[in-house]
Amino acid sequence: MSRKFVPRPYQEYAAKLICEKPAVALLLDMGMGKTAATLMAIKSLLYDSFAVSSVLVIAPLRVAEATWTDECKEWDELKDLTVVPVIGPLKKRLEALATPADIHTINRENVSWLVDYYKTRWPFDMVVIDESSSFKSNKSQRFKALRRVRPLIHRIVELTGTPAPNGLMDLWSQAYLLDRGKRLGRTIGAYRRRWFTPGRGSGYVVYDWCPRDGAEQEIYQALSDICVSMKAKDYIQLPPVLYNRVSVRLPPAAQKAYKQLERDLVLQLGEDDVVASTAAVLSNKLIQMTSGAVYNEDGKAIDVHHAKLDALQEIIEDNPHKPVMVFYWFRHDLDRLQAAFPQARILSSHQDIKDWNAGRIPLLLVHPASAGHGLNLQHGGSIIVWYSLSWSLELYQQANKRLHRSGQQHTVVIHHLIAEGTIDEDVMQALERKRAGQDGMLEALKARIRAYREN
Repeated sequence: MSRKFVPRPYQEYAAKLICEKPAVALLLDMGMGKTAATLMAIKSLLYDSFAVSSVLVIAPLRVAEATWTDECKEWDELKDLTVVPVIGPLKKRLEALATPADIHTINRENVSWLVDYYKTRWPFDMVVIDESSSFKSNKSQRFKALRRVRPLIHRIVELTGTPAPNGLMDLWSQAYLLDRGKRLGRTIGAYRRRWFTPGRGSGYVVYDWCPRDGAEQEIYQALSDICVSMKAKDYIQLPPVLYNRVSVRLPPAAQKAYKQLERDLVLQLGEDDVVASTAAVLSNKLIQMTSGAVYNEDGKAIDVHHAKLDALQEIIEDNPHKPVMVFYWFRHDLDRLQAAFPQARILSSHQDIKDWNAGRIPLLLVHPASAGHGLNLQHGGSIIVWYSLSWSLELYQQANKRLHRSGQQHTVVIHHLIAEGTIDEDVMQALERKRAGQDGMLEALKARIRAYREN
């Protein structure tokens, strides 16, 4: 049943900006209701000013499948808007495109297909990119495809809470889709030359770029007329969030095996210059082992310990009748969690979202990459357990915001299962310092190499 939508002042302001500006980026914290605000603007542009006639929303798969449709159903003021998801097999997508609607939604993986399908017959005069940080790479096919039809798009809106998860270099492609290079340069090369200096490299290949002094302020100033940033703490009252480290002591045999694996792989790396691919292999192997299993060369998961399963069992027992959401990373994590907890359900469909929010799922298993953006899960529980961690700060923050967002009625408790004396501690430290991702991983692994050499 729908209910009356009473927009918060900042939502009214955001909707007004969308109506007034042909290109705008709303950098709203997760959980601030940017979907509803955008829909209010779309409705006005469609039926009050008649400024647009056909709207496309590009979003993560599950968001494209359900979130925008559900948001319209939730509010009296939006329930008359028609939303048709363009997802699934080719036949289903073509049928969806042939279905008249105010808004068509599509997952970002199919943007290239959509552009190739329409070519110069591109029918959408307004495009909304939900979680525009997924277009941060200028080398991605989705960016290149949308860039081709950008001249045919009259209005564009970008929505994200994390516009630059890996640094300022992430901003150029998102800014280009807004203004076609007017503010930050028409090419990534021009952007680099103006605001960055080469960092690490080999010959003509530059691995990273370092901002010049004052670059950050200059870049933000250049974008200030088309980008609006709002923080949840300044506008809405959310319940507290508690971050809890749960120390997990590995059994002696598992600790010995972990140290042996760590030492063997570290020694294979040679000098301190760690290449990313090798570092990623090492990191993945070590995190796998802290979770309780590790893949061998044949791809078979070898059981090592059950310490984290036991720790999760204790958390569940300490919170009787309270639903728990568990974030896992590896396939063998999922297999072992399902075997240990038969009552658990995997988040894999729109029905799972409904059942969770209705309180019908006691234990929900979620991969952060599949539910990191846009899903409203705050009505089903307030306890999160990170069974295995990821170096991605963006995924970590987005995943936590599935529960800690507007509409949550209880204090959100986020437990992290941290295996003592392992890479888990490095990942947690990197996340806390907000220096996650590849840089944090490389620094942590280099530190371990130096420690082994010194010993």
